[in-house]
Amino acid sequence: MPALNVEFSDRELEDLRQIAKERGTSMKALVREAAAADIARHRALQEGAEAFRRFFSSHADEFAAAFPEDEPSVKGEGRVA
Repeated sequence: MPALNVEFSDRELEDLRQIAKERGTSMKALVREAAAADIARHRALQEGAEAFRRFFSSHADEFAAAFPEDEPSVKGEGRVA
């Protein structure tokens, strides 16, 4: 399995040791769990953003009617893409 060397400050390393000890796990498992949780969170945010974009696109006319003040002006002074 590929590995990654990660550097921590002395304070961070001591904090990791303490947290791992409190949780009854290894530092390696603690750091891996934190990274895996962040990866899962990132993927969920990406999926949510994509779902929102699809929803917004499929209801663009309804949003334009409900929030006309947010629509770009006809004179080309609207939002920049």
